[in-house]
Amino acid sequence: QVQLVESGGGLVQAGGSLRLSCTASGSIFRIQRMGWHRQAPGKQRELVATFTDWGSTQYTDSVKGRFTIARDNANNTVSLQMNSLKPDDTAVYYCNAKAFEYTGPARIYGPNDYWGQGTQVTVSS
Repeated sequence: QVQLVESGGGLVQAGGSLRLSCTASGSIFRIQRMGWHRQAPGKQRELVATFTDWGSTQYTDSVKGRFTIARDNANNTVSLQMNSLKPDDTAVYYCNAKAFEYTGPARIYGPNDYWGQGTQVTVSS
């Protein structure tokens, strides 16, 4: 199994900054994609930022220029620096990874999607 543990989040005023971090652990063979989604009340979960299968970055339009995703491959960690936060950024933020895992000697399974438990980000006006 692969586990994703998030940290960061909290309450901040509009214009402020927060940093989220996510670390993957478990029987990981390779992480193919890793990034962040969010879900606001009454809305569908949406992609915020991610590293794609080819190593490039992808951002949703509403966060471009304000959010920056970074990764530490050696530690299976991805972070999201969020600047110039707006009330519309209020949501539960979820770490997501598409990964291959070891299931036994010379046995690899995947890729499968894994999700963190979510961390609340609240931006007050």
